[in-house]
Amino acid sequence: MHKTALTYIFLLFAGVVFGQEPLISQSRADTLPGIIDNPFLAPIDTKVTSMNLPKSDTSRRMVIDEPVKYSAEDSMIISASGRKAYLYNNAKVTFKDIELSAYYIELDLKTKEVYAEGFTDTSGVVIGAPVFKDGGEEFESKTMRYNFISQKGIITDVKSAQGEGYIHSAWTKKISPDEYILRDGKYTTCDASHPHFYLHLTKAKVIKNKKIVTGPAYMVLEDLPLYFAIIPFGYFPSTPTYSSGIIMPTYGEEQNRGFFLRDGGYYWAAGRYFDLAVTGDIYSKGSWATSVQSKYKLKYHFSGSFGIDYTVNAYGDKALGTFNKTPQLRISWSHSQDAKANPNRTFSASVNFSTSGYDKQNALSAQNYLTTQKSSSISYSKKWENLPFSMTANLRHSQNSRDSTLTLSLPEMTFSMTKIYPFKRKNRVGKVKWYEKFGVSYTANMRNTITAREDEILQKSLTKDWKNGIKHNTSISLPNFNLMKYINFSPSFSYNEVWYFRTQKKTYDENNIYYDRFNKPTHVRTDTISGLKRNFQYGYSLSASTNIYGNFVPLNPNSRIKGIRHKMTPSLSFNYRPDFGNPNFGFWKQVQVDSTGRTEYYDIFEGGIYGGAPSRGASGSISLSVSNNLEMKVQDTKSDSTDTKEKYRKVKLLDNLSFGTSYNLVADSFNLSVINIRGRTTVKGVNVNFGSILDPYIISPEDSVTLIDEYAWNHKKGLAKLGRITRANLSFGMSFKSKKGGKKEGKGVGREVGEEDTPPDEGPEEAPLPGSTPSYSEFDIPWDFRFDYTFGYTRRTPYEKPRITQTLSLSGSAKITQKWSIQMNTNYDIAAGEFSFTTFNVSRNLHCWRMVFNFVPFGFRKSYSFTLSANSAMLKDLKIMKNKSNYDYNYNY
Repeated sequence: MHKTALTYIFLLFAGVVFGQEPLISQSRADTLPGIIDNPFLAPIDTKVTSMNLPKSDTSRRMVIDEPVKYSAEDSMIISASGRKAYLYNNAKVTFKDIELSAYYIELDLKTKEVYAEGFTDTSGVVIGAPVFKDGGEEFESKTMRYNFISQKGIITDVKSAQGEGYIHSAWTKKISPDEYILRDGKYTTCDASHPHFYLHLTKAKVIKNKKIVTGPAYMVLEDLPLYFAIIPFGYFPSTPTYSSGIIMPTYGEEQNRGFFLRDGGYYWAAGRYFDLAVTGDIYSKGSWATSVQSKYKLKYHFSGSFGIDYTVNAYGDKALGTFNKTPQLRISWSHSQDAKANPNRTFSASVNFSTSGYDKQNALSAQNYLTTQKSSSISYSKKWENLPFSMTANLRHSQNSRDSTLTLSLPEMTFSMTKIYPFKRKNRVGKVKWYEKFGVSYTANMRNTITAREDEILQKSLTKDWKNGIKHNTSISLPNFNLMKYINFSPSFSYNEVWYFRTQKKTYDENNIYYDRFNKPTHVRTDTISGLKRNFQYGYSLSASTNIYGNFVPLNPNSRIKGIRHKMTPSLSFNYRPDFGNPNFGFWKQVQVDSTGRTEYYDIFEGGIYGGAPSRGASGSISLSVSNNLEMKVQDTKSDSTDTKEKYRKVKLLDNLSFGTSYNLVADSFNLSVINIRGRTTVKGVNVNFGSILDPYIISPEDSVTLIDEYAWNHKKGLAKLGRITRANLSFGMSFKSKKGGKKEGKGVGREVGEEDTPPDEGPEEAPLPGSTPSYSEFDIPWDFRFDYTFGYTRRTPYEKPRITQTLSLSGSAKITQKWSIQMNTNYDIAAGEFSFTTFNVSRNLHCWRMVFNFVPFGFRKSYSFTLSANSAMLKDLKIMKNKSNYDYNYNY
């Protein structure tokens, strides 16, 4: 405020002459925000005001201990006494952490009060409604009167956020910095200016960041009051942090288990490090369940969650003798360590264990119901800094709910040494020597495991039934070298050794009958011999590979095809391994198997955790594989026509077509292995994968089963010369998706007629084109669709009927409008002629509500569900549900 002294004197004189309180005006030309500390307006400064007040007026002296900041865009009118200020257009007053902004503000420092209101234009729209901020609190109102000292005020038509909800009130009184009382209020979680639903509060008290307590209240839905749903009082927790409280259950009905109350209990906010939730289910026909869930976190160290679920499901009728109870258990644990806690040591856990029938009887989602495989892992790992060594220790679990088998690995430990180069010079000068390329890596693995049915695993013997061992793997990489610059040779040597603590010894006993591991009767007795025994094998290999290119250029210079390139990658390798069936190794022994004296070889490590002994017979095999890639370069007709330079693009004709087989040089028969054929290509956006296995040997026509050591190309004609197709597969799939047009992008997506749409302020609206319909929006529906087809063929001999499998999978979704969406997923077994699991989902976004309809039309999971619920997590129990679950069809579990 930089007016001249003459102006102030004139205004003061005018006020005295006309007998009114002098006013000092600040026009739009002087719009700089100020602090009320001008010497001509001394009463605004609290210290000066106290000195200028008469002694008889000491009871009204100011106690404001900080300056009051103000600003306005249009004008500011301040009284000569400095006790009142009138601010117009985008006015703002700030005192400490309190900030008030509005179109019009009247500031009275005599009473320490401020009054604010908005301006209503000719169209009835309120401009510059008062917005009050006090620390983290903020609300908007129609009018407001507030006292800086007592921190009390009267507010009309206020809207404020309280936790996840909003409070609307026609009349509100602020009685303390953190407390309000109101009448004719609304409580809702809808953030619209006119909420779609709310609880009408006749009267209420709001304690900021703690709770909302109401008197009589009733629901209003789309301005329709539901008086029959009146409640005498209400309590709504509204805390920024979590707190203890009762968890309200959901209710419903199932045909098998009856009426239920589900997931009700108590939540305990134990502290900053962990919490605890105890919930339960109860059914009218005798079933019940309980659950304990806890989350924990220590900042910068670790976090996780732990849960135990126990259920007892009762099915059948006692009078009919079909009643039975089946208890089920589920344990889950998730733990992760913060990366900053320790870079060299980590501990993590992912436990998901349950009895085999838990998901079948208690799953509420299709995903959980279809889960048949589960696994768990508790892991600890350590790395030695600046050393190539690392170690991991695990406790593992896996289970199959189909046959209730359970596999435990307690523990499993691995020690590793990354590849080192022992002959590499630390301070190398010149080129790398050939011997410096020698590399050695080492891995040791120890396992102690058992596989059994879940009802038998606790009865197994730790010394007899558990399998254990230690495996050592050493790999030596030798220097690679090139032949004629184009052929790359790679030699290698490997050594593997396993330590077993039990072996087998078999003897013939004609007086007794025993049962082997396949439960077949035999006179061979098997004894377990305790003690450390080494099972090892070694071998070396030499591989060679290169790339061969072929190019074809059309003779016609005007052809769009500029060239075709064929890339062929042949690979040849030789692998040798000695005969570990030699008696000197002691891995294979002979035993009499019948009264005729016939003998057979048996493996002393049979059934070992890392497999048995190396196979009998030496192996010196040559492996051959050839992969092919075919590409074409064509002229790009979609390029810019104004560009004189020709542009080309690559088209892949064949991503890969490979053939592979091997030949054992030292075997006495059946030297040639099967021929593998694999291919992959893309045809007009469709990804195609195919493959087959050819057996080069023929089958004996006498028994139609026995292989004869004769090649098919010596006896067959046509394509059969290549060998017998024992297995083949074909799969292809494609995804379709709607396009995002340039001008369409950003517009309403399939917008419904009548939906709100606020156009941007981009000047006058353009006239509609002839033939267009302005009242309808452009109907652009985002959608996606995918199909996958799989074909499988298996035929071991030409004399048996081939087994053919064909499946077709379809999935897709579409967003019909901005708020309507549908999803579909199904699978069809062409061979069986029936559909498998199929789902249809329809959802509608109702702003603050959501409607979902799920439908499984047939099959074991045949069911439907309709849910209309509030989006807010705090009002999760405010919903309407109608469903019929798969448990209502009296299936036997």
